[in-house]
Amino acid sequence: MNATRTLLALALLGAAGMAHAAGNCTIALKGDDAMKFDLKEATVSAGCATITIELTHTGKLPATAMGHNVVISKTADLAGLARDGIKAGAAKDYVPAGDARAIAHTKIIGGGEKTKVTFPGKALTAGGDYSFFCSFPGHSTLMKGKLVATK
Repeated sequence: MNATRTLLALALLGAAGMAHAAGNCTIALKGDDAMKFDLKEATVSAGCATITIELTHTGKLPATAMGHNVVISKTADLAGLARDGIKAGAAKDYVPAGDARAIAHTKIIGGGEKTKVTFPGKALTAGGDYSFFCSFPGHSTLMKGKLVATK
């Protein structure tokens, strides 16, 4: 009976380990009316088949006044992509259409809304220098963080 319990415990630990690894394929961010994300750094595995970015706007203001999105890019591309996003306008979620610098992005949402986007893990290279940011005009200076890609 003791051996059975030990095997069951080991099986449960193994399953918990797999669940933890699977969690490394999702980034959950919250943005608020004070132009802040709740995370300054997030880690995902470039080995994930699919990576999901989930955004929850915890504020109350509408998208037209305090909209938020999440854009994933190489850190070196952040400033230029944010600048060009303003030119792209609200109809394009402040991300230039077809711009290869944007690895992935969510739509712009307002207070109380949620959105998500998925992209292939192979779009990231383990150890690469990546960032996440909000491209709503003026937000990227405060609403940004480091995206760590592991194997």
